[in-house]
Amino acid sequence: MGNAAILETCALGIGYRLGKKGEVVVHPGLDLQLREGELTCLLGLNGAGKSTLIRTLCGLIPPLSGEITLCGKALAEYSQSEFSRTVGVVLTDPTSAGGITVRELVALGRYPHTGFFGRLGAHDYEVVDKALESVGIAHKAASFVADLSDGERQKAFVAKALAQECPLVILDEPTAFLDVTSRVGMMALLRRIAHEEGRSILLSTHDLDAALDFADNLWLQDKSSPMLCGSPSELLEDGSLERFFSRDGLRFDAQQRRIIAI
Repeated sequence: MGNAAILETCALGIGYRLGKKGEVVVHPGLDLQLREGELTCLLGLNGAGKSTLIRTLCGLIPPLSGEITLCGKALAEYSQSEFSRTVGVVLTDPTSAGGITVRELVALGRYPHTGFFGRLGAHDYEVVDKALESVGIAHKAASFVADLSDGERQKAFVAKALAQECPLVILDEPTAFLDVTSRVGMMALLRRIAHEEGRSILLSTHDLDAALDFADNLWLQDKSSPMLCGSPSELLEDGSLERFFSRDGLRFDAQQRRIIAI
């Protein structure tokens, strides 16, 4: 699409250091780009290292090798406050926040913008209310987070990330606990935000149908193969999706755009 890159990696190696025992390499040599105004979906089988990649891009796990550049600056050079103004993050195991209301949780997304005293103004509350409305959880604003269902809690944390108004939003399986209607609605919302607000959004998912319908780009991650990247149409046309998902008695049918048993 020709949009500017918000995040780039060069020869990135992800995995874990084990002290004197060495290191476990999950995936080496990743050259990736996230561009403004695009929704990118990360797909892969369990154990492929999707969460490891997400956490590395968020700075929670140090890379084993290579570089991560965020808005033209090395990720390692960001302070915590600067990072919070640049990247909104939603992980599969969000920090417990059961003792506060949903509105208070989402309002925490505004604190990177409020200065030393952390006081929210009228504009901040407008952003919070808009985020609550956009994910369909405004009716739960006064409820305690502890009283929410898993799906409602997931929506609340996504609203918090949206309220940060960051140029980059990274989400680890944001639709995992949602019903079918809510999954489609969430994906449509994230695509609209990326396109209309010029944000870059990366999310990991197991929902192939939704990824094909809504993503601008797909990242196909397999521990034993190089990362495959491209638009859904490109990866369909060149056979990458068929090769990636056809295994162990399963086959990806390009015409039906789904995985079938053989």
